[in-house]
Amino acid sequence: MLLSIVIPCYNSSHMLRKVVELCRDEVRALPDMELEMILVNDCSPDDTYGEICRLAGEYPFVKGVNLAKNFGQHNAIMAGLRYAEGDLVMGMDDDLQTHPSQIPVLIGKILEGYDVVFGIFRKRKFGFVKNLTSRIASFITWHMVERPKGLEASNYWVCRKYVRDEIVRYEGYNLYLQMLLFRTTNNIANVEIEHFDREEGVSGYTFKKLFRLFIAFLNYSVVPLRLATLLGGIFSAAGFIGAIIVFVNKLLRPDMAVGWSSLMCALLLFFGFTFLMLGVIGEYVGKLILNQSRTPQFVIRDTVNLGSGEESGHRAENRKTSEQEK
Repeated sequence: MLLSIVIPCYNSSHMLRKVVELCRDEVRALPDMELEMILVNDCSPDDTYGEICRLAGEYPFVKGVNLAKNFGQHNAIMAGLRYAEGDLVMGMDDDLQTHPSQIPVLIGKILEGYDVVFGIFRKRKFGFVKNLTSRIASFITWHMVERPKGLEASNYWVCRKYVRDEIVRYEGYNLYLQMLLFRTTNNIANVEIEHFDREEGVSGYTFKKLFRLFIAFLNYSVVPLRLATLLGGIFSAAGFIGAIIVFVNKLLRPDMAVGWSSLMCALLLFFGFTFLMLGVIGEYVGKLILNQSRTPQFVIRDTVNLGSGEESGHRAENRKTSEQEK
């Protein structure tokens, strides 16, 4: 059985060798298991891709992908998934927080018959901002996206080949990989694993990147639009009832003064809600425009130990088809 491990890499030139060799040692200890590692350089400013090339020269099971610009963690994983050939496909980070020593735990769980397994950390060792955004994302996926009850998602997971085959068919620009896994199958499980400290450096996630990932869930749910409709109806009904109450009071008490302050508060409340919902709708429209204009999920500059591949997801295949038609 072949295990493909896809790792998005950013500013990790000093850690990659240790990650690769630890993964190799863990998989060697598993019976009847072979290893394929696909390291995707997400346009790192350091020598990450150079290190990937050196590792690929030493280890035939290491394959490298170099992206032309920084597309983000989930897009980088998607680039690697398109080259994964394993019977099992695993997603892992490059900072040794998702530690290779936990590979046997994930593999053992999926071999029980599951299609997807997420590793859940017993004790999280992220920073405050990452923990906060992770909890918000978990709340959103719990309430706004259909998924089996009682499950949590993480960035350390393993899936079967047919799940990978289905995921790579997705062509949208904004990716949230865990959402794609949830909508592919319900045969999903969690398994507890250890969360290790980061070996060196700091997370490459800025607040802007975290926010962009946070709102990516809009690609997979219409719940915010339905919520806008519901709240709009509630506010409209409240406003109508309030208008009747004010009118009746004015008839009963002609000397009653109409308050300017209360009017301004009501206007600020309702207009604030209106602009908020317009922003949500704008996000949906913007994503439609990005997808309609065929914005690529990723663009591959070059590869090592791989064939020609698909240079920009499905976009490369579409361009070839268009050129043939011409």
